[in-house]
Amino acid sequence: MQPAPRTRRTAQNTQHTYPLDYRIHDVKTYPVQSPQGATILLYGHENGVTLVWRGGKRLKAPKPAPAEKSNGAKSDDAVMIIDSDDEAPAKPQKATPFQDKAEFDDSAPATPENLPEIIQTLDLSLGSAILHVAVPPAPHSAPDAASWHGAEILQNRLVFAVASATSDVFVISLPLTPPSHESKARPELRQNLLAGNAGKGVWGETVTLLGGQSRPGQGVAITLTKLSQDSRRKSTERGAPMAAHAIVAAHSREASGTLRLWHVPLNTTPGTSNPVGPFQTEYLPAPLANISFNPSHTTQLLAVASAQAARVYDYSIPSVPNEDIPEGSLPSQGSWLLSLYAPFARGNAMSTARKPIVAAEWISHGHAVLVLLADGQWGIWDIDGASPLTNSSGTGLFSKANAALHGSAITAFSVSGHLEGTGPLRNPATQKSAAVPGSGEFVPMTPHTRRDAIATSIAGGSEKLAAVRGGISITRHAQTKATSRGDETLILYLGGADPLVSVISNISRFWDSQLRRATGGGVNLWSGAQPTRMIRLTDLSTGLLGERCTGAVGIPKPTTSSAQPGSSSPSESIGNTSDGIPIEVLLQGESRVVIVHENEDTTSLTNRLLGARKKPRADRAPARAIIAYPRPDKPDSVAFNLSVAQPGLLRSRAPVRGLFDAPSQEDVLPSTETPEAAPRPQNFGFGFAKDLNYAADAPDDESEAENRDVDQEIMDIMEIDRELEQMEADRARGTKRVFFEEE
Repeated sequence: MQPAPRTRRTAQNTQHTYPLDYRIHDVKTYPVQSPQGATILLYGHENGVTLVWRGGKRLKAPKPAPAEKSNGAKSDDAVMIIDSDDEAPAKPQKATPFQDKAEFDDSAPATPENLPEIIQTLDLSLGSAILHVAVPPAPHSAPDAASWHGAEILQNRLVFAVASATSDVFVISLPLTPPSHESKARPELRQNLLAGNAGKGVWGETVTLLGGQSRPGQGVAITLTKLSQDSRRKSTERGAPMAAHAIVAAHSREASGTLRLWHVPLNTTPGTSNPVGPFQTEYLPAPLANISFNPSHTTQLLAVASAQAARVYDYSIPSVPNEDIPEGSLPSQGSWLLSLYAPFARGNAMSTARKPIVAAEWISHGHAVLVLLADGQWGIWDIDGASPLTNSSGTGLFSKANAALHGSAITAFSVSGHLEGTGPLRNPATQKSAAVPGSGEFVPMTPHTRRDAIATSIAGGSEKLAAVRGGISITRHAQTKATSRGDETLILYLGGADPLVSVISNISRFWDSQLRRATGGGVNLWSGAQPTRMIRLTDLSTGLLGERCTGAVGIPKPTTSSAQPGSSSPSESIGNTSDGIPIEVLLQGESRVVIVHENEDTTSLTNRLLGARKKPRADRAPARAIIAYPRPDKPDSVAFNLSVAQPGLLRSRAPVRGLFDAPSQEDVLPSTETPEAAPRPQNFGFGFAKDLNYAADAPDDESEAENRDVDQEIMDIMEIDRELEQMEADRARGTKRVFFEEE
């Protein structure tokens, strides 16, 4: 990833495009920051995986290397070596391992538009293409507060899993601190091109190979736990707590579909790699689309079969009751607890096919599931009683009263809706025949046809909805003092040449507003709270430069308190933006990534209705971007004089005459003043348009907007409408109508 992006600004957002040297397959944001405050991004490409440290304190510049002495120079430290046949040859001393000590500058870097810069990058070569990258489903936090489920390893090391194109799955662990410039410029790395490959411990990393698959993995997920046995059945009072372990799940297209799980210890030393075999293998009736671990119940896995359902799998509950399991081990087969079915697809005839599931993700800290369907519909399955309007005490399916749940099913959504701009997906029959491929008619490539490209590809039947690709990305913010539980921000996208990307800033408030709207409770637009609507990002093809969108993830925005040096608790301010979207959206293209964030002049719905605007910041540097729309602060106003009269002539005495009358001698009189002294009229030609531009660009008065009585203004407008209707009725009654009859 290049440090200097190419910036473009649209009416809604600013897009920073980073071209890459590889074709990328997957991008993830690591949930724990580095010690100097940088956000870590991981992306898999054709040669391995690359780590990017973005933002935070800069690394200090490398120190100059000491100059070597020339040949023949005298030195007091010279030692004469005398060969002796009697002495045994000296044994080569083992080189001491390199210890990296990265140093950082305390001063914050000055970047245009407060754009975090790329601090450091690290390429881990694995010898094959990395198709999928998985990180633990932990909330975003600083390293000192990262103890998710008691796994203290997150405070100083990264732990993630990758799936390669050669059917191998790896678990990689390395330090959170970015490598220094001296570490990347070591002589041994320059002498051997393969010295820096992953698995040799050069960067302090450990690589564990997970075997057992014979075909490339179609998806991978990872979670951390401190116990190797089931915490529900065995107590921890027998001994000291164990070290952190990783549970990795991967699915492939072996046979009709296969799901495998591995148990990986994380206490290995750097450079060692011992293959690990799976402890559970599930053969499925159909391949899976994606999988994800529950952030609260770490033993539960959400497995999505696109054409069938989304199912919850628990690897700690044996499929055979009263199975004799050895102490400290896991059962050989888990249990399928719950099936979540999508609604039926609408077709011309009676259809028994359900809508294909594009993606599903755990929300509300693992107590509910949000699903995105192929026709643009989204819905929330309330599994554990997480609805804001219900009492969740003991009403969930996974509560203590229902601990023996097996084989249940849910079909009804708690709330549901559709993504903006997906109308053609729900009604493919309304498309024009000229836009259908194979119709034999020429269709010009216009912006309208590009926007409908995703709809034209599926026209002809609801069964072709399976060709739609998309996903759901969730950003879990850390717990703060203001909220008892951390907020969650979601990104829902349908990929393609012109992608549809929508953002939900706070899923709990959004869920609450949707329930109140359904029950007639209404939404308070004047409360000034955070937006509770789904925000669609527009003009995304500007930064993608014609490439398809293949993924989207969220990057938490750093706040002022966390960006300042010496901040005591930066993790408390992550994701607590009072206005706008609390994340930056990273779009994954084919060979580039685009980071999108809202413009500061894009206000919320409440501010737009009240007419208030944000005040410009004095400390903001001028924008260095390619503007994709006319700048509102510099209106291009031109006054045109369309009058046919000659300048300097008196027109006040001109009599009124018809349009086709010939001009008389009295119409034009010689001027008694020079043209320079003649006063210019105020509304000469179309000069009034300049006043309209000034009136449109005049800033709004915030105090006047706050003191407005909107209800009274609406009542006055309604009163005016009633008076006009009454006047129209009186005029109609007073008109005499005469009818002429033919003789």
